[in-house]
Amino acid sequence: MRGLEKQSLEDFLESVADATPAPGGGTSAAVTAALAAALVEMSAGLASDAESVDQASGFRAEALRLAEEELTSYAPVLEARTEADRVTALDAASEPPAQITELAADVAELGVEVARSASEAVRGDALTGVTLAEAAAAAAARLVTINVGSGPVFERARAAADRAAAAREKTQ
Repeated sequence: MRGLEKQSLEDFLESVADATPAPGGGTSAAVTAALAAALVEMSAGLASDAESVDQASGFRAEALRLAEEELTSYAPVLEARTEADRVTALDAASEPPAQITELAADVAELGVEVARSASEAVRGDALTGVTLAEAAAAAAARLVTINVGSGPVFERARAAADRAAAAREKTQ
């Protein structure tokens, strides 16, 4: 599979729909976080908030990097021959979605800040970014829960998902 940045949206959606393990939920959550960051970035740009533009741009790039990482992170789980190997592989495979959860929470929190300073004309775009970021965080945290269900990575993902949900609640 070629890099995500070189795929058209239609090609990416087709690859998600294919009956293959990847791209799957983790990559989709990361792409959703990238889209959320792009909306926050656009809203910040229209609000002439250069610092938030830079932050959102960095979040967008990091989300796409994590989306690429997710394409191969679960393969060792599928290839594990023993239960011990499977547990080790699940632990490792849980790190990228935990990072996606944390990143999505950062995007949601930034989106709330940007929405507060944005004009009415683009506030809805920033708030859409917050909602998408919360969804990405919840989805990625769910993957971590399925993979490991406890431990430090699980706790990080759960805390980040809670942060994203709290950010979205501030938009109500």
